[in-house]
Amino acid sequence: MYPDNAPSMVRPDAGMSEDDAAAEARRIIADAYRPTAYRDDTPTPAHGTTPPVVQPGRPPMSQGATDASVLMLAGGTATAMVGGVAAVLMYLSQFADPLVCSLVFGAPTALVLALARLAARAKPDPDVHHHYEGPVYQDRRNVHTRTTGVWAKTNNHQ
Repeated sequence: MYPDNAPSMVRPDAGMSEDDAAAEARRIIADAYRPTAYRDDTPTPAHGTTPPVVQPGRPPMSQGATDASVLMLAGGTATAMVGGVAAVLMYLSQFADPLVCSLVFGAPTALVLALARLAARAKPDPDVHHHYEGPVYQDRRNVHTRTTGVWAKTNNHQ
């Protein structure tokens, strides 16, 4: 069936003994379950004093722009969830009035947005510190101005 001079063909009668095959199977299984790890010991590239180069694609954003985009994504997600719940309830009830659902689901959203705006404006005033060099004169007088007449005569009184 198999010629004796065919090296590429596997002969069923030529092979390992059962003990050798079992040992090889145990070695293959042990290699398959052995944890592997790789450590890259190449040194990291050195960075010089060259300024960064603008990369192609979207330009870098400021922290304020990043915060605003996250806020817009969160608002859009919340709006989609509220609309999805309203749509499911209208579909399941088969009797829901869209105006009533918009009032019920829109009122909490409007309330949350109004409270968020109010909380954003309720920040304490920043402390103002003035630092001067040299002599300083502070004038705390109040000047009351009165302009009268066709030719606009201004009288300043203390």
